[in-house]
Amino acid sequence: MAALSLRVVAECRHSRARACELRLPHGAVDCPVFMPVGTQGALKGLTAAQLAALGCRLCLGNTYHLGMRPR
Repeated sequence: MAALSLRVVAECRHSRARACELRLPHGAVDCPVFMPVGTQGALKGLTAAQLAALGCRLCLGNTYHLGMRPR
């Protein structure tokens, strides 16, 4: 199995909007998805419990900032 794959589940003929399933090593994520961005290795404004309550399955980390100023 590929480490990363995207499968189109449905597509609108009029707007070409798509619903997809993104398969990652830790599991599948339905798209579109709420994906907060953690800058400098931290997600500001929400706790881990709040993210879990929102159903957050994916958080994007900006590796540029982590590489420039590792902690």
